[in-house]
Amino acid sequence: MKEVYQKTKEELFNEYGNSKGLNDEKASEYLEKYGENILISKKKKSVARVFLEQFADLLVIILIIAAVVSMMTGNSESTVVIIVVIVMNAILGTVQYVKAEKSLDSLKELSAPKTKVLRNGIKQELESKYVVPGDILILETGDMIVADGRIIENYSLQVNESSLTGESTNVDKFDKNIQSEVSLADRCNMVYSGSLVTYGRANVLVTATGMNTEMGKIADLMNMTQDKKTPLQISLDNFSKKLALIIMGISVVVFGLSLWQGNKILDSLMFAVALAVAAIPEALSSIVTIVQAMGTRKMAKDNAIIKELKAVESLGCVSVICSDKTGTLTQNKMTVQQIYIDGQCIIPEELDVNNQLHRYLLYDAILNNDSSIQGGNNIGDPTETCLLEMVKKTDLHKMGISDEDIRILMPRLEEIPFDSERKLMSSKYEIHKVPTILTKGAVDVLIDRIENISTSNGVRKITKEDKEKIIKQNQIFSENGLRVLAFVYKECEECHCLSTKSEHGYTFIGLVSMIDPPREESMEAVKKAKEAGIKPIMITGDHKVTATAIAKSIGIYKEGDVALTGKEVDEMTDDELENVLDKVSVYARVSPENKIRIVDAWQHKGNVVAMTGDGVNDAPALKKADIGIAMGITGTEVSKDAADMILADDNFATIIKAVLNGRNVYRNILNAILFLLSGNLAAILVVLYCSLMALDVPFKPVHLLFINLLTDSLPALAIGMEPSDNLLLKKKPRNPKKGIFTRNISIKLIVYGILIGTVTLSAFYIGDKINPLTASTMAFATLTLARLFHGFNCRSESSIFKIGIKSNLWSVAAFVIGTLMLGFVIFVKFMHSMFMIAPLTGIQIIEIIALAFVPTVIIQVVKVVVEKIN
Repeated sequence: MKEVYQKTKEELFNEYGNSKGLNDEKASEYLEKYGENILISKKKKSVARVFLEQFADLLVIILIIAAVVSMMTGNSESTVVIIVVIVMNAILGTVQYVKAEKSLDSLKELSAPKTKVLRNGIKQELESKYVVPGDILILETGDMIVADGRIIENYSLQVNESSLTGESTNVDKFDKNIQSEVSLADRCNMVYSGSLVTYGRANVLVTATGMNTEMGKIADLMNMTQDKKTPLQISLDNFSKKLALIIMGISVVVFGLSLWQGNKILDSLMFAVALAVAAIPEALSSIVTIVQAMGTRKMAKDNAIIKELKAVESLGCVSVICSDKTGTLTQNKMTVQQIYIDGQCIIPEELDVNNQLHRYLLYDAILNNDSSIQGGNNIGDPTETCLLEMVKKTDLHKMGISDEDIRILMPRLEEIPFDSERKLMSSKYEIHKVPTILTKGAVDVLIDRIENISTSNGVRKITKEDKEKIIKQNQIFSENGLRVLAFVYKECEECHCLSTKSEHGYTFIGLVSMIDPPREESMEAVKKAKEAGIKPIMITGDHKVTATAIAKSIGIYKEGDVALTGKEVDEMTDDELENVLDKVSVYARVSPENKIRIVDAWQHKGNVVAMTGDGVNDAPALKKADIGIAMGITGTEVSKDAADMILADDNFATIIKAVLNGRNVYRNILNAILFLLSGNLAAILVVLYCSLMALDVPFKPVHLLFINLLTDSLPALAIGMEPSDNLLLKKKPRNPKKGIFTRNISIKLIVYGILIGTVTLSAFYIGDKINPLTASTMAFATLTLARLFHGFNCRSESSIFKIGIKSNLWSVAAFVIGTLMLGFVIFVKFMHSMFMIAPLTGIQIIEIIALAFVPTVIIQVVKVVVEKIN
């Protein structure tokens, strides 16, 4: 039986469909038959397994053993409470895990690649998961291939298949069948899922999708998409291990002191273990994951799709943004302004199809163009669709002749696609029965390749004066921020094969000037970036004068700044570049190597660099940058694959929103850590004080377990939901080398812990005047309520009067739920024996509320005073 690569095109079309692709009905039928085009990852943990894994923690196991021993000694009420608390903790951990997984799955969905296919004979863009065998993929330079397929039309296609074969060199492809049996690496008429188009163009018949692809076969053997912990999570895990050792040491001391005071071994053991469980913030890692995942969901709503959670941390540290101009800082709606033809400037509406010179310009604009306009939607490169929009303004369109009609009448014979190195695109046609090469590209690249000029009086040899006029007009256009393309053609022999060697000896037709106006929000975004201590830099392939004009209008380039070309960068040593780096705000006419050097120079100076890009040539710089940002609309799949973040709207202002969100996520995580540890420190200080002073035990084990359940979950998560404020953009970027526990955080942690611990001890002493059980009850209630109040302190550095209660209703809800649960334990009589608490009088309850509120009053007063001073 023949393999796909051995079959002829006719055999393939009989089996899969035709060269026009599938219709919607057939595509739906095949989707049902073959399934979605996705790799099925290894089976995820079931909810039951996640739940059971919550009990695998050493401290929880010790608690379970203690609960069993407690039951055997007849203390059944204590056993029930311990088991209930352990189970509720496990449920909470499971819910947090499932929530985080769902958030991450949603993000993967948002960043899934799209591809271009022929459906119903029309070029369409689809999510890759809907591609089925029989579809015709339209591949262009920079695309990621999303399915296995056989090439049916080939235009100099080259593919990087390193992800499959391990070979780093590009593979030249062809569209003929291979008769002999060959290895996968030698099947040069096939393309495979997961590989990248690095050059040329092709139409491909899809023959395998999902798990039936070569990549799918590998996925069967090994899952390659395992999630890794973020640097912050690793840092917190290391911290938690050290903290656990310290707390275990304290627990051993408390256990010894409890025995010395004459308590039973089991009671002493249970108390020491409960203290350890209460003091260690086990939920910290999952809270960090959830806060980050929720932050990325917020960013996705703001059109910034984060592919990796670790990128959220880096966003808060960004100090330099190297941004592309087109589409990011500008509207990406190129519009033809003026056309220089026959020695004069005209507007698109003045192009006359009956004028041969004008007609050849229109041929070049329509035929030497890979874009199209379907149903009012522009599909393809903005510059090329702009040329098609220009054609619609001419009398050609008024005559009812569309660009597709011209393409059908004059089919493309050969082509050399545009690339960033040549800065040209050429294609060959038979125009008026004469084989003709049409080329468009950069003026500075083409000017020395022109030998003739076409005028209203016919074609003649171009003179030095003609070239000077063309260069001068190009300069005038560029100084006004216009992008300029030169249009040329060349008649050739029929047998002549098109190659880069053909791109000379041209006849000049004209110049077309276009403008992509700045986005209205770009100026404000640039201003905010500078206020946030971030240096915005424009890096573009445009002319230096054009780039500078746009940069000035949006505030990136100011008096005293420097603009460099890629050539000037090439001529500099690394030291010379580093010396002028701070002054350069515009780089024009850059190469991929230039971009990497610029990023590397900034990183060498200790900066965290974000780099935007949309093309294949941007991929190395996107990988090199700390945050690679790909364009969601115009970006190639290669750039999206290399990036850490994708801009769904290609908008520079979205980057600033993402930076704000990144800073906010990190701040919220720090505040949650501060809340958890300061509350836990208060409990440790109270227990240590009572143990050293030979006082009665301030808390029963069940008290500590209840406090752990109530205050280490919902309030901490609520703090993680605190909305961002523009004050975060007034601060300098965070130093990524700085640890979590800065001097400021450490001081706050200790002060807050002492404040809460002091009021808890005060409640204990008040209750101790009556009896030990009342003392323990008042200490328990005061610590719990004080920590619930403390959740409002840890929301922000600002006072509650400044940020307002209503700005974070999650925090209010956490406080209300916690207070109700505490009230249920204190006021419902049958809970008293279970939680080992004494009934409280009205005065005692008022004393508990007053004492619990004191730390919050002190902290808020200090914040208000600091705000007034500032």
